[in-house]
Amino acid sequence: MLVSFLSELGYVVVDFGTGSEEPIDYPDAVGPAVEAVAGGDCSVGILIGGSGNGEAMAANRVRGVRCAVCWSEETARLARAHNDANMISLGQRLLPEELVRRIVETWLSTPFEGGRHVARIAKLDR
Repeated sequence: MLVSFLSELGYVVVDFGTGSEEPIDYPDAVGPAVEAVAGGDCSVGILIGGSGNGEAMAANRVRGVRCAVCWSEETARLARAHNDANMISLGQRLLPEELVRRIVETWLSTPFEGGRHVARIAKLDR
C-alpha cells in the first residue's frame, strides 16, 4: 500500500522490504534501508515493523540516521520540524492504512524549522 501511495505522490520508491510474511530479525532487515539513507543514496526512509520500535532502535544505531517512531500526524510533524528526522518507523500492527497515509504525507511535507533545534541535532550526530 505504501509503495503505491508514495508512487502516486510522485516519489521514487526503493523498496527494501523482505517480500515475505515470514518472521525476520529486524536488525538485519532494516540494514539496507538504513545504510541507503546514511550513505546518501536515499534522502529519507520509512521503516515498517510490528510496533515500529525495534526498527527505530536498530536504525538509530547508525551514524547520520535520525529515526522517529510515529503514531500520529502530530508525532510525524514534530519528528520533522524539530528533529529533522530522515527516517520514520511505523507500527503495522497498530496503525490503520488511512492513518499511515496521513502520517507519511505529513512527515514528507513538513519542513525542518532549524533555529534552536540545530544545536540539539548536532549533539545527536556527535
